Amino acid sequence: MIPLSPSTTRALLAQLGHQPKHFLGQNFLVDGNIVRKSLALAAVAAGDTVVEIGPGLGTLTRALLAAGAEVWAVEKDRNLHLHLEESLVPESAGRLHLLEGDAVECPLAGLAAERARAGFKVVANLPYAIATPWMDAVLSGPLPERLVLMLQLEAAQRYTARPGGKQFGAISVFLQAAYDLAPGHKVDAGCFYPKPDIESCLLHLVRQPAPHVFSPTVKTLVRACFQQRRKQIGGILRGLLPDGGEAWLARLTAAGLSPQARAEAIPVELWRQLTV
Repeated sequence: MIPLSPSTTRALLAQLGHQPKHFLGQNFLVDGNIVRKSLALAAVAAGDTVVEIGPGLGTLTRALLAAGAEVWAVEKDRNLHLHLEESLVPESAGRLHLLEGDAVECPLAGLAAERARAGFKVVANLPYAIATPWMDAVLSGPLPERLVLMLQLEAAQRYTARPGGKQFGAISVFLQAAYDLAPGHKVDAGCFYPKPDIESCLLHLVRQPAPHVFSPTVKTLVRACFQQRRKQIGGILRGLLPDGGEAWLARLTAAGLSPQARAEAIPVELWRQLTV
């Protein structure tokens, strides 16, 4: 059974004796059109390797398997993990690799780095509470070819924000240095059970031909710059780097900005050139 309606989802949850947990972001997808849209945006085809985060009742997982994908999924809720282990793993012909754990700690659901480098995609109804730390972990590499993510609209707006606004931050820089933002769209609360109190968005990201992955040291530096938004970038770097970031500030000046600029005014292209 594929629970693609509120009534069938409620019935399955009752059968499992499971109450949706708000703190885990358990708003189950109950709209088949969104499932089909997600697979289409990700261009899922037979033989693809796909990572799924928080498979829940397995609605999206079943669709991925039906499309011929090999799925690596991580589920934190023990009750739901057990349900999928008993109901879906046996019928997956070895194509569902299910991990019980925290997606922030296991951002690729156990997919080995060597296997990931051969190419993979991410299709997920992402639990809202972990969206940004999970994204930050994924952007450390190896990078998926595509990501199609159901997200809180507010998070999606931060990820896609352009320089010059308050929503533009470190995660915007890390993501946009590696991915192009393909068309996505808002998703009505009625597509979930229970209905969330927040707006959702289906976000579509396509890896750039030459994606940039920031080192952990540079990521820490970029975060520090955005944590001091009111300060001038030159002053921040003088306090954080032995050379005061002179070479990078020279690039900034050559690009028409000045050391008096704030972090949110600096475009991604320049952040990519920051080294430590």
